Amino acid sequence: MEVSDTRRSIDAVWRIESARLTAGLARVTRDLGLAEDFAQDALVAALEQWPAQGVPDNPGAWLMSVGRRRAVDHFRRQETLVRKQVELGHDLASRPAPGKSEFEAVEEDIEDDLLRLVFTSCHPVLSSEARAALTLRVLGGLTTEEIARAFLVPESTVAQRIVRAKKRLSRADVGFEVPAPADFADRLGSVLEVVYLVFNEGYAATAGEDWLRPELCHEALRLGRILAGLLPREPEVHGLVALMEIQASRSRARVGPAGEPVLLLDQNRGRWDWAQIGRGLAALERAESLTDSRGPYAVQAAIAACHARARTADATDWVRIASLYTDLAALTGSPVVELNRAVAVSMAEGPEAGLRVLEPLAAEPSLRGYHLLPSARGDLLERLGRVGEARAEFERAAGMTRNERERGVLLARAAGLPLQA
Repeated sequence: MEVSDTRRSIDAVWRIESARLTAGLARVTRDLGLAEDFAQDALVAALEQWPAQGVPDNPGAWLMSVGRRRAVDHFRRQETLVRKQVELGHDLASRPAPGKSEFEAVEEDIEDDLLRLVFTSCHPVLSSEARAALTLRVLGGLTTEEIARAFLVPESTVAQRIVRAKKRLSRADVGFEVPAPADFADRLGSVLEVVYLVFNEGYAATAGEDWLRPELCHEALRLGRILAGLLPREPEVHGLVALMEIQASRSRARVGPAGEPVLLLDQNRGRWDWAQIGRGLAALERAESLTDSRGPYAVQAAIAACHARARTADATDWVRIASLYTDLAALTGSPVVELNRAVAVSMAEGPEAGLRVLEPLAAEPSLRGYHLLPSARGDLLERLGRVGEARAEFERAAGMTRNERERGVLLARAAGLPLQA
């Protein structure tokens, strides 16, 4: 095999195995930072040896074996950690030789290891930015450069977030474990929040020149599918997967020929990915079969499903969507949800009804500086024929957004209005 082919194979193996490798090493070292260091040592060994020796039959087991041996060597050098040395030495001695399938031998541990890694990376002691960066690094296998490019921040900022996150976990003595039943719901909410944060940044970029960042959507979906496999009885996990699948199905239709945004009601629905919609609807059905009361992600998925089932914009069941947004507002108390409800009410009952829901939000502190509030208000005012006020709202929204593509759309809407009603 050519060296370049071997390198591509190593890259592919690393992308597939890195999360499981780090999870397995973290289980025995009880330290996420050390686990990632030993995983990287194993990768370096592969880069050194595989070009000459060839890719082993079970590359994942090979990497795990090398990582464990690095861990043993490390703790042997730490005189104060004799107990850890004994534990690791016994663990290593009980494993099969590298030529055998180590992952098959501990198959029952793999899912638990991954689940522990998920809950550790998304621990609520970390900020949302740190959780997102750490999750993409240790679970997604992305480099700091890739994460920085995705979130449009300097690479040094991402590196600092990851380093500080590991130190914070260590200082807080966060265990590498699945939370106890009493804490499980809150901790799972933190995990789902991180995954959806990553997805949303890819689906509607907050800044920069691109409207979409597909690589982030793909990573979030991959993480969501992993979670659904690890937690098959958790309805909100399936609800989140359903929501992301259905939203991602519109990706091709959301961008015009020049990269400009195409809003939902203007999209060519023939360009939607109907196979992905099918997967989303199946995940929603699974979520609804597991509980009598939908959670926030399942409700959002049900809203997305209303759009997905409408083959034309005019066929959209806006009354149903407005009702679901009322349910969602009761669950979350979110002003952003109330903003979306106002839009749905305007489509179901007319712009005046929507404006009545929208107006109280002008005094909401959390929406100050949120560009979608004046954007929505501009749309309702335009539909009411109050074009002067609408133009001012679109221009105000354009001044708030940090996304260049979105700014262009808002300024074009303002410019396209007549000077007088």
